[in-house]
Amino acid sequence: MVTKQIDQPNQDPIEILEKYDSESRFRVFSNKYVIFIISFIAVAFSLYHLYTSAFGAPTTLKHRSIHVAFVLVLIFLLYPARRTSNRTKITWYDVLLTIFSLSTTIYIFVDYLGIMQRGGIPNRFDILFGVILMLLVLEATRRVTGWPLPLLAILFFLYAIFGRHFSGIFQHRGYDWEIVINQLYVTTEGIYGSAIGISATYIFLFILFGAILSKSGMGQFFNDIAIALAGHTKGGPAKVAVLSSGFLGSINGSAIANVVTTGAFTIPLMKKIGYNKNFAGAVEATSSVGGQILPPLMGASAFIMAEVLNIPYSTVALAALLPAILYYIGVLTQVHLRATKDNLEGLSKDQIPKVSDVMKERGHLIIPLLFLIYMLFFSNKTITYAAFWTIIVTVIVAQTRKTTRMNLKNLLEALEDGARSALGVAITCAAVGIIVGVATLTGFGLKLANGIILIGGESLFLTLIFTMLASIILGMGLPSIPTYIITSTMAAPALVQLEVPIFVAHMFVFYFGLFANLTPPVALASFAASGLSGGNPMKTGFISLRLAIAGFIVPFAFVYNTSLLMIDTTFVEGVMVVLTSVISVILLGITAEGYLFTNVPIWLRIIILAAAILLISPIRLLYIIGLVIAAIIFIIQWFRGRKENQFTIVY
Repeated sequence: MVTKQIDQPNQDPIEILEKYDSESRFRVFSNKYVIFIISFIAVAFSLYHLYTSAFGAPTTLKHRSIHVAFVLVLIFLLYPARRTSNRTKITWYDVLLTIFSLSTTIYIFVDYLGIMQRGGIPNRFDILFGVILMLLVLEATRRVTGWPLPLLAILFFLYAIFGRHFSGIFQHRGYDWEIVINQLYVTTEGIYGSAIGISATYIFLFILFGAILSKSGMGQFFNDIAIALAGHTKGGPAKVAVLSSGFLGSINGSAIANVVTTGAFTIPLMKKIGYNKNFAGAVEATSSVGGQILPPLMGASAFIMAEVLNIPYSTVALAALLPAILYYIGVLTQVHLRATKDNLEGLSKDQIPKVSDVMKERGHLIIPLLFLIYMLFFSNKTITYAAFWTIIVTVIVAQTRKTTRMNLKNLLEALEDGARSALGVAITCAAVGIIVGVATLTGFGLKLANGIILIGGESLFLTLIFTMLASIILGMGLPSIPTYIITSTMAAPALVQLEVPIFVAHMFVFYFGLFANLTPPVALASFAASGLSGGNPMKTGFISLRLAIAGFIVPFAFVYNTSLLMIDTTFVEGVMVVLTSVISVILLGITAEGYLFTNVPIWLRIIILAAAILLISPIRLLYIIGLVIAAIIFIIQWFRGRKENQFTIVY
């Protein structure tokens, strides 16, 4: 374990987390009875989902309504109405909102048979409780995520009612507000739609899995093993940040939280060996965001995509593997080149633990991950079943070592932490249900797709550009899962209309929705990292874009060359795709950093960029030309570096 003292982050990580991640702004109570009640509700929330995953859930509408009720109750008890509100007490109106939250679910249970028999014709109580639920969801979402998503949901609600007055492609026949409320409340096409259904099944369980892993010390294990493997290399701390943040980001599902958690350790280390503070922050932000595209979990988004597209989870995970690897190779290339250019050394021996010691201390925590992979890929069991038993295995495995052992208190804390961590994703899924419900009712997704294609002039490349921009805008300030649901509903249909395979289209919008966290002016992950590093937020954001260059180019590449997703690819083709794409992203890293053995002149960087693009082409002649150019460039730079006496091979 690393024990040597390191510099502290520039700002308090908790303050930074609360500034850029509103999900973390919990109330802090002093009254032990209030603490007990909230802890009891949160633990009950987790136990309910563990029970239903093992023994079956109530009917769909009832199960989803219970899930939403738990979420609303906990949000109104834990989150104050305003940032300036007293965070030590629960106000009378929050108690009232809590009661209202329970009433919407109680009504569904009391009149469930009547709701089913009415068949979409609402009575006055359906409308009343539907209005209450929608207002509660909007207010709870505002408290947790801020104004953007609730405002978007309100705009969609107004569009459903007043769309008849629009002109052009976005006009629809219009709907009475009672019909819209009914759609959003007592059907599975609105608030209780597929988004909250996924939250109530897969998402919650995997967030709980992450919370239990965290309590057992998995974060420490990832940090230590990354240091043991890469800490001694040139620019070692930055490589440690890339590896540890990627692994943890895949599990915890929140890029910003991951930035603050791992960045509090890695950013001071990077600065200490000489990395610029803006670059150090950008490395952490880029690596944390990349975790959301990294199998097997992809921040739980892989399961959502499998559910939405009705394809096996294994198909999604395997297809996402190579693009994710390419992303991280691109980041590591730039990190290494920057360290080589600036002669930044790795960590000293006294700061680096032995791999054997790390594995002996916490290596057994890999077993739950291996078990999860087995269950998901080879067991033919449901995802819910796999998640449940992985949680059980995690608890059992953690008990085998003193350093990871959890007592009853630790386990209850993990159950509470899991419930708290799930609130942000769950409430955004509920709010997204309003948007998706209206989009389904009005056909907005198809209308937007037609608009994008019209602007793009039916050109695939231009349509990809506009779809990318739309996805980045739609993903601003949102967690990865709601981002995917919104972008797949709003933006992906445009690509599908141009005969892009639906899975490829969904992967494209998913990538760019996520990268909103890196893209100024709303680059929340980059801004959070700059708070830890003391850097300039905008400069950190633009450096993050440069580090993530592979992530911005590879999605375009797999639209034109689906072999990058291992779709309909033979073994030989697969080997060539891996080889050429790896060389391509290395060239992209050289282009971005402007260094290979020595500084690369601008004219040569342009040629290198062209070679990188040729290498990911589906046309054999083009990627062969790219390989030849890459070889020539390597030789030229090798001799230039040798001539300037700046060339050293560093591993």
